Amino acid sequence: MTGTDAWLGRKRFVDAGGARIAYVEFEGAGPPLLLLHGFTDSSRSFSLITSQLAGRRLIIADLPGHGGSAPGHDGWTPADLARQMSAFMTALDMEPAVLVGHSLGSMVAIELAATRPGAFAGLVLLAATLQPELADDHPVVVGVNALRDPIDPNAPFFELWHHCHPGVPETFLARLAEEAAAMPAHRWRAILQALRDCDLTEQASRIDMPVLIISGADDDLFSKAHHEALAAAFPDAVAMRLADCGHNPHWDSPKRVAAAITQAFPATV
Repeated sequence: MTGTDAWLGRKRFVDAGGARIAYVEFEGAGPPLLLLHGFTDSSRSFSLITSQLAGRRLIIADLPGHGGSAPGHDGWTPADLARQMSAFMTALDMEPAVLVGHSLGSMVAIELAATRPGAFAGLVLLAATLQPELADDHPVVVGVNALRDPIDPNAPFFELWHHCHPGVPETFLARLAEEAAAMPAHRWRAILQALRDCDLTEQASRIDMPVLIISGADDDLFSKAHHEALAAAFPDAVAMRLADCGHNPHWDSPKRVAAAITQAFPATV
């Protein structure tokens, strides 16, 4: 793809946790929102929602090994990524923050909230799960295991990988596919295996802060059962399933997602 990439031009970098972390920041009122994207995405994943959150301080990181961030020295489990993002928070002095995680980012967020509770004013879980439980024959597992370098960003696989409802900008999806395709196939498989082995039930039991759970009613990766398990783990949470949204509700309906976040965690002057 050619043309100016304004999002890429906004990126800053900081050394944290043994890795050079890329991030995008928007100045505004606090508490700041720290947004963590999903598997193979980057901070760009939240670019469609930033205008809906105008006036808030937003800090949107590329997770280690994603987008413009270096892999660092840890592995690929949510706990490994959380340790590096904890160092990122310290480097930017952003406490207390509202932690917003999508998919893989939500699992990293649960690890962070469990290990560093005083750092957060709240937790938002988008298309989240405590335990992915992806079988060997799941289309995502089959598709990722079939990837070979160099990965083609125009391959049909990305229609499955970035599945969303009509209306999401094609240029946005194409940029995401380019960034995901730049990740080596062995890293895709390593992260996927770490997710398949993950169970965050115990970590969730240690979290004591306001929680907002947002799932898409049409999520074909983490079904209604995953949503209900989260709601049971956080019985005091506000939990909602958005109609006409899939696994990426902040792409399908950024206005509704932003409104829910703002209502649960309003800005302070």
